[in-house]
Amino acid sequence: MIRIAIQAKGRLNEDSMALLADAGIDVTASKRKLVAQATGFPLEVLYLRDDDIPQAVAMGVADVGIVGLNEVAERQQDVRVVMPLGFGACRISLAVPRDAGYGGLDWFNGKRVATSYPHVLHDFFAQHGVQAEIHEIAGSVEIAPAVGLADAIFDIVSSGGTLVQNGLVEVERVFHSEAALIAHPQLAPEKQADLDKLQFRFSSIVESRGMKYVLMNIPKQQVAAAVALIPGMRSPTVLPLADEGWCSLHVVIREAELWEKIEQLKALGAEGILVLALENMIR
Repeated sequence: MIRIAIQAKGRLNEDSMALLADAGIDVTASKRKLVAQATGFPLEVLYLRDDDIPQAVAMGVADVGIVGLNEVAERQQDVRVVMPLGFGACRISLAVPRDAGYGGLDWFNGKRVATSYPHVLHDFFAQHGVQAEIHEIAGSVEIAPAVGLADAIFDIVSSGGTLVQNGLVEVERVFHSEAALIAHPQLAPEKQADLDKLQFRFSSIVESRGMKYVLMNIPKQQVAAAVALIPGMRSPTVLPLADEGWCSLHVVIREAELWEKIEQLKALGAEGILVLALENMIR
């Protein structure tokens, strides 16, 4: 059995629990319990604050964890990143007052910058030769310039709406983050075996996201052109139809390319096109 640490509440908790459910792992959640048992996999769930998860994994309190890469970078704990999970995307950026007259990174020399991520910011400034005062603040970092605590901020940005509300503008995107599965660097063999199985389940789910299963009828003489257009995972499935001269073509297509590919397939004579959701993709 392995123990996995996930965020106790919030969006990352919801996405992590959904991933476990998609992987066939049922967790009886309780807000009053720190630890919960799972069914469908030898797993125990430990609920923690997201900034405590890297340390818990590094210390062996938890064997693995789901946490943002921003927290992994900031906490600087000895953990290994097993795989990105494709959710919880965000960025950490430098932002300055709208009327600051920003002209490049040199602007930050001698300035005070408020942040909840001092280590990430220190490394960035060191790489670019910037000498600035870094002030660690917990809580609402974006209000620091308005109340005179700092000249600029370094904080998580999603839509940028909070920056606009506080008269700030994003000037440098420093760190791009998403949720990831992390693990203790030296798991016992039996725990590593369980992690390999868990990673296999997660990988099949993550790879299937953004993919569609497409079925269509296409003239037999156009099959080669269609296969060249949509090669699929290995190659498309081609089945003959009762109607002489026609075939049924089955293929997996990335959702981002779906409509462009469908237009090209229709130009080849494809018809009766069905687009289905893809739950899991096991390679």
